[in-house]
Amino acid sequence: MSISGAFSNALSGLSASSRAAELVSSNVANAMTEGYGARSLELSTRTLGQSGSGVRVNGVQRQTDEVLIGDRRLADAAIGYHGTQEQFLKGLGDTIGTPDQPGSLSGRLAQFEASLIETAARPDSDARLLAVLDAAENLTRHVKNTADFIQNARLNADRAIENQVATLNAGLDDVRSLNIKIQEARARGVDPSGLMDLRQQKIDELSPIVPLKQLPREHGMIALITTGGAVLLDGKAAQLGFTSVNMIVPEMTLAGGALSGLTINGQLVETGGDRSLIAGGALAGQFAVRDDLAITAQHRLDGFARDIVERFQDPSLDSTRAPGGPGLFTDAGAAFAATDETALSTRLSLNAAVDPKQGGAAWRLRDGLGAALQGNVGSATLLHQLADRLNASRVPGSIGFSGAARTSAGLAADVLSLASSDHLQAETRLGFATAQHQTLRQMELSQGVDTDAELQKLMQIEQAYAANARVISTADEMIQTILAI
Repeated sequence: MSISGAFSNALSGLSASSRAAELVSSNVANAMTEGYGARSLELSTRTLGQSGSGVRVNGVQRQTDEVLIGDRRLADAAIGYHGTQEQFLKGLGDTIGTPDQPGSLSGRLAQFEASLIETAARPDSDARLLAVLDAAENLTRHVKNTADFIQNARLNADRAIENQVATLNAGLDDVRSLNIKIQEARARGVDPSGLMDLRQQKIDELSPIVPLKQLPREHGMIALITTGGAVLLDGKAAQLGFTSVNMIVPEMTLAGGALSGLTINGQLVETGGDRSLIAGGALAGQFAVRDDLAITAQHRLDGFARDIVERFQDPSLDSTRAPGGPGLFTDAGAAFAATDETALSTRLSLNAAVDPKQGGAAWRLRDGLGAALQGNVGSATLLHQLADRLNASRVPGSIGFSGAARTSAGLAADVLSLASSDHLQAETRLGFATAQHQTLRQMELSQGVDTDAELQKLMQIEQAYAANARVISTADEMIQTILAI
């Protein structure tokens, strides 16, 4: 080998060692950076004629396990889906309350029953009659507060859908732009690894919203589709559409046209069920809360309100009441009709005839809702009948419950039991998704930057650099010796 050949070989080795050291430095510095793929140098032998002529740097290899990342992203989406539902169901259960809590639905009902029994022992006591009214008002207020929680949850879900759709549209456009920049970088022979890191970070931000699958395309570009088959990005980014509302009441539903659905490139898509194109992410979870879980909870609450109203609206209960008139609990002050069950829990109120704040008198609890004058203050017949109505077993008229006969307390327990059962199932599914995500995340991190291996590699690079430098130094000495002759 000639001196110039040795000099050229050593220079190529120095250049490769310098580039390798730069990559090691980048790997170590970004060991904890989200979305960073460890870099390695691709080298090959450079030949001139039939003999070796140093080393050639072919490029930089970004090391990632796309299958593992894809599985982790699906776990992200599962957490988003089940977590959204679990949060709503937990809040619902907390609002209804457990029987051991005085302020729960069962607690309010028990307090109302106890006040009726106590007042029946002293029907002449105005204080006890007012205590019955307070207990009845607390019960109606709790039912209304629970209905308010449900509708607020639906409204919050509607707003969350709007925000997530905006995030998806912006994120897909960012990924499209990064696709183009990566393609241009490769065309210019520039390392696009940094742009690929940014693209992975951006996709990771979108993966909790919808379950995404990443498909390779030419020149380092990618396509994104949902597990349901919706193409969100393939050269061109899809445009998702949604219109939020400022207020939601129980009568407003997606099926009725009062609430917006989701469109992809102008086409309406299903947002619930196994056939949904977006099934499995936080976006589908919000639609499930708004259009399924909350509506089911509202139906059950309306069914409970209906049961309370119908128990005390029975014509045989109070002979002083006008035929067809409202009972102790009313539908916004009027008699309840079976065809008006929807949103009854939001309209539940006390009969004005017994409410002093509405011009009524508490003694009508004892003497009858239609009584014009006070009767025998020692008579507790009607008070006992009111208490007995609570403990009477009857089949709920609402379709939100099964056909078994229940007392009022039993129906209140069923409202909580059904909500608790739904919450337990959602919590179990969320726990599984979280455990799966943690396992996949640990596997992903274990395949990230190994700082020990990088430092060992750096020592090898240092030795190679020193060897090449020594060759250059020796070649220089040889040239100087020749020139001195």
